[in-house]
Amino acid sequence: MQEITFHSATFYDDCAGHKDKHVHLILIATKPDIIKQVPLYRELKKRGHCVVLGHTGQHYDANLSSGMLKEFDVQPDFNLNVRGRMDEVVSQIIGRLGHVLHELKARGKIVIPYVHGDTTTAMAASNAGYCHGFASVHVEAGIRTLTPDFDSFQLSAASFQASQWREFLMNQKNWKRGSLEPYPEQFNTRCSEAATGIHLAPVELDREFMLSEGFPEDRIFTVGNSVVDATEEAMERMDQSDVFDRHPILKDGDFVRFCIHRGENCISERRFRAIYDAMKMLIEDGRKVLLINMNKTKAAFERYGLQKEVEKLAQEHKNFVFTDVWAEYVDVIAAMSKAAVCATDSGSMQEEMNAMSVPCVTLRFGSDRAESAIAGGNLIAPPVDARLIKKMIEFAWDNKEMRDAPKIYGKDVSKKSIDAVEKVLKQGEVFRNEEERLGM
Repeated sequence: MQEITFHSATFYDDCAGHKDKHVHLILIATKPDIIKQVPLYRELKKRGHCVVLGHTGQHYDANLSSGMLKEFDVQPDFNLNVRGRMDEVVSQIIGRLGHVLHELKARGKIVIPYVHGDTTTAMAASNAGYCHGFASVHVEAGIRTLTPDFDSFQLSAASFQASQWREFLMNQKNWKRGSLEPYPEQFNTRCSEAATGIHLAPVELDREFMLSEGFPEDRIFTVGNSVVDATEEAMERMDQSDVFDRHPILKDGDFVRFCIHRGENCISERRFRAIYDAMKMLIEDGRKVLLINMNKTKAAFERYGLQKEVEKLAQEHKNFVFTDVWAEYVDVIAAMSKAAVCATDSGSMQEEMNAMSVPCVTLRFGSDRAESAIAGGNLIAPPVDARLIKKMIEFAWDNKEMRDAPKIYGKDVSKKSIDAVEKVLKQGEVFRNEEERLGM
């Protein structure tokens, strides 16, 4: 397929000539993929496996992909170069990756795709693998959205008591299952797992979800989240970052970082304005605010006629930093190490804030990282009332109890993950039929 580009003209021959019968195919597509998959890629290389880094092209600009690949000093072995609408991207990943898998299979190789999380690439790539009889390793498996029981705790800005809300969230019994948000991520992760042979769950809660859904216990491993490995590595080189030269107001900390990029928040004017108005009130109160302007954020500002207003806010208030997404991960980590609180609709940011002991306010109705709220370091702020969101952020601001919440995403996660894969391979293949599963 001419759409696929290869780093080496001898890609297939190189794979075929490797002594390992397995090709460990690490797939990346988005910024979180790169952050969380590269540690596993490095661990596999360190152990001498035949490992390939494949990029689908889902994120392709410098700020979301190439800049970070350069920072991490890795080069994809191939790029599928997918483009277009969501349906076109899905079909291109399945078709183009399927072609690569077909060629490797024809050369006698057993491919093990490693897909991450809840991305479109995870869903489509695991599908492509399964078509060829290759089951995936699902990194960050089992994440399911839980929603607080709002019938039992009526949220009202007028009577809101943040400490009571935090205590309510810390009781797992006060959460309900079943949400389809975030969209399409909750669909993606479920589809990925149907084609998975090894499930690498970040926390025990995710393992419990998978067991309740009938996945085989011997193929589910609670290993932590590899974002911890990436975060720790970035923290060791924070002195290399020039982010405080570019934004000196952040150097002394005491700021909130906002990021609003979730599709359901950006296509709903009510949700987006609730978050935006809360942020605006904080700015006008004199609080320091950092807003990361991502692609969907930009589209929402245009859609709701807010672009000129937010630009004016940035011009008139020195306490407001309004910036495009940063290309290098070390800049993100250096800045967040100084933050008083993070207000986000991101999944990965909830994990990173736990790893860095930074209070988090999640701008969603529920969370697929509910364990971070149950641990006490995260608050759920439904994006319907700006005053309520503002009160939660003010409560979380440098909150000592939230900072002291236990770190729940593990350590040496990449090592534990590859240990789990090697354990399975000693007993058989990642893909197995019922005869093999039942030992008959």
